[in-house]
Amino acid sequence: MNAMVLEQQGQPLQHRQVPLPEIEETDQVLLRVEACGVCRTDLHILDGELTDPSLPLIPGHQIVGTVVVAGDQVSGLQVGDRVGVPWLGHTDGTCRYCCRGQENLCEQARFTGYTLDGGYAEYALAYAPYCYPLPPEAEALDIAPLLCAGLIGFRTWRLAGGETIQRLGIYGFGAAAHILCQIACWYGQSVYAFTRPGDEQAQKLARDLGAVWAGASTEDPPDVLDAALVFAPVGELMVSALKHVDRGASVVSGGIHMSDIPSFPYGLLWEERSLKSTANLTREDGRAFLEVAPRVPVRTEVHAYPLSEANQALEDLREGRFAGAAVLTP
Repeated sequence: MNAMVLEQQGQPLQHRQVPLPEIEETDQVLLRVEACGVCRTDLHILDGELTDPSLPLIPGHQIVGTVVVAGDQVSGLQVGDRVGVPWLGHTDGTCRYCCRGQENLCEQARFTGYTLDGGYAEYALAYAPYCYPLPPEAEALDIAPLLCAGLIGFRTWRLAGGETIQRLGIYGFGAAAHILCQIACWYGQSVYAFTRPGDEQAQKLARDLGAVWAGASTEDPPDVLDAALVFAPVGELMVSALKHVDRGASVVSGGIHMSDIPSFPYGLLWEERSLKSTANLTREDGRAFLEVAPRVPVRTEVHAYPLSEANQALEDLREGRFAGAAVLTP
């Protein structure tokens, strides 16, 4: 099958012909990939900012696919079913984190497109209990960004207060933000979008999706914020956000990697403000989000690339050449 393979960190992906994956465990399914989202986490893996990937590696963790083979112990899925595969690919189910409902922190977790081969290919293996059933009529390109950008954005929002927020700041208006903005607006929240200075395209998209204000991350919003989410991997923005949130508010990072957070005066944190991070996701996050998304309904801004142009898609993401999400199709 065709696949884009990471053979060495710091190097471009290589277009390779690799053997079709074979089911090795009884709870696995083999999927024919319909689409796979491109995520900033993929860039962190390629650049070596996330260490110890399982090389050679097929990246990609926002997979929409159809089951073509099911293992002997798979229940609830059958050949022909359409599923989504997220970043969290497998957990041990027995560690202290799993036992207290924090499987996102599992000590033996395995991650799609990082320690498990992902969806930058024509076919992919996945563990059935970690797949989400998807409607057969939905457009694969539209669903793919929901499986990481949507899920992580939703978890980040809930950690910041979720439905209780009134004025929400979002720093970095990319794939996750453009989905989360729609969720927040649906709940009646006022969204304030912060982008790279001069990124008028992203600011326009934010306003089109319901944001009451959109401007550069160097600007002051017109109102004090009840919470802030930081999706850009820039530590300085955590401090910027602290300057604009109210007493008791949370500033939550939605990224898996971020540059160092600079020192700041304690006065910015005082009055029970807090800094938090989001780590991975749980299957419950996915179920909750995928129940809400069609009710909004969430609309994704998608830029499609053929599988062979994965390196171009990643470079365009790095340089901020599009607003919304990039998706590969085999």
